[in-house]
Amino acid sequence: MAKKLALAGNPNSGKTTLFNHLSGAKEHIGNWPGVTVEKKEATLKGHADVLLVDLPGIYSLSPYTPEEVVARDFLEKERPDVIINIVDGSNFERNLYLSTQLLEFDIPVVIALSMMDMVEKNGDRICAEALSRKLGCAVVPLTQPKAASYEALIAAALAADTPSKTIPSFAPEKSEADCGQDSDCIEDAEEQEVNKRYDFVSEVVAASFAKYDSGPTLSERIDNVVTNRWLGLPIFAAVMFAVYWIAISAIGLPLSDWTNEVFFGEYVTAWAQSLLGLAGAAPLVESVVLDGALAGVGAVLGFVPQLIILFLLLAILEASGYMARIVFIMDRAFRRFGLSGKSFVPLLLSSGCGVPGIMACRTIEKQRERRLTIMTTTFIPCGAKLPIIALIAATLFGGAAWVAPSIYFMGIAAVVISGMILKGTRLFKGDASPFVMELPEYRLPNPQNVLKQTWNRVKAFLIHAGTIIFVASVAMWFLSTFNWALQPVESADSMLAGIGRAIAPIFTPLGFGYWEMAVATLSGLLAKENLVATLAVLGIEGDLPTLLTPVTAYAFLAFNMLCAPCFAAIGAIKREMGSWKWTGIAVGYQTAFAFTVALLINQIGSLFFS
Repeated sequence: MAKKLALAGNPNSGKTTLFNHLSGAKEHIGNWPGVTVEKKEATLKGHADVLLVDLPGIYSLSPYTPEEVVARDFLEKERPDVIINIVDGSNFERNLYLSTQLLEFDIPVVIALSMMDMVEKNGDRICAEALSRKLGCAVVPLTQPKAASYEALIAAALAADTPSKTIPSFAPEKSEADCGQDSDCIEDAEEQEVNKRYDFVSEVVAASFAKYDSGPTLSERIDNVVTNRWLGLPIFAAVMFAVYWIAISAIGLPLSDWTNEVFFGEYVTAWAQSLLGLAGAAPLVESVVLDGALAGVGAVLGFVPQLIILFLLLAILEASGYMARIVFIMDRAFRRFGLSGKSFVPLLLSSGCGVPGIMACRTIEKQRERRLTIMTTTFIPCGAKLPIIALIAATLFGGAAWVAPSIYFMGIAAVVISGMILKGTRLFKGDASPFVMELPEYRLPNPQNVLKQTWNRVKAFLIHAGTIIFVASVAMWFLSTFNWALQPVESADSMLAGIGRAIAPIFTPLGFGYWEMAVATLSGLLAKENLVATLAVLGIEGDLPTLLTPVTAYAFLAFNMLCAPCFAAIGAIKREMGSWKWTGIAVGYQTAFAFTVALLINQIGSLFFS
């Protein structure tokens, strides 16, 4: 039977990083609570009979949040052989509270001291031997060289077989059972237990930790500026503008132009034509390959350079610790609209993909707030929407730098406005839940982790393009090539045109009531990037200025950014909402909101730019 090691620790303590190193797993590394929502499992490298379990990042084992419930249930019911407790040395005292609870489980515990480079940089000292004596368990500092530290940690964990015998009792004078239904008595008992734990933690810190007080740290000095009440939001706006400007315009646009026009437009197309010619392919086969699959998939893949740069920059911001500050800043703003900083965590994740963003909403305790966040999370443009933004920006706005950032901030504005609208209804009335988080020290991003996270996001996009977009492009080619009698016709007389003309009047008030734009919008429900593929299959990518004005193009962009998400995200909404009724409410609200925004943009914009 495999030996089971559980990794437990506070958010931002380096737990998931350690899990990845010990197992080779490719888990997402973030700087906010709630990234690891459920436990993850993997085999320990070099030890096929040892199972690693990565528990959610938690501050305590009090069962008040979903993460705490998952961790406590696992420890109580599955009883791992050893608990590896990751303690952030740069937040030493705060992390030890959880340690006192883990040591009570009658399970061997090994303490792994992480962030020791930050401890040394600050001039602080942690005595591992003294800490080990006080807690009655092995303590392994994770210092340079890291490989040797990891080996020492694995050796200590595999050798651990005795629970701590030195941990004192933190039981209050009266237990909750003694208190019965007396709420004051229960509250006093809980307070006594907490105070006893903190008293013991203070003893441990006094015996094993020496702090060098050199005044405010570099992180604290930076935070005085970037989290300032008045400067925080403008700085955030400037940072995100720079990110999208670099990814979409400054560097990304020339690379995507080359990919579209040279790599796919010349090399790949010429290679495919040559290969088909050598194979003696029939004209119909050539058409489905060149005008269907290659046109659709190639149009989407042409924007991969911009995606890579965007995901890389976002990964750097996350790894540096800045994104945690954004959560802190937005908590102040969101609280006025019935949301909290926890609601901004899913929005950050949604910049990569809406599905994990929706799933992250389960960390929000209050059902009202959780549902409200699920309904607004996909307003943030995900990676699949980036090709649409890039296409419209390039063809209708000459690659203007303001287009992409404006869409990002439109998404945030949609969340805020929705909070204001929905908070006033009976279904969503109530105050935001309290939000507590620790701001990690700023640190230089680990290149390996940043590149790994970027690749994971890009790989997911490529898999989409190679499967869903490929099939959808071939389907769109078929529908745009044949009529209902299955006779080859021009696209304007095809089945696709018939479908488009039936639904196009819906979009006429929005300024893009053309069958081509209607079917492209409809195909975006399957996968948002499929919208670009559909336009490419129809051969009108470069002809968009003949159908749309800048105003109607921006209305088209706004509608497709804010309306119902792709089918995968709708499925995630169903799983998290728990019913088709609430899924319908969410999708209906998103689409109605998007229609209203696009209508206002077209009608008001036409007055000033007709």
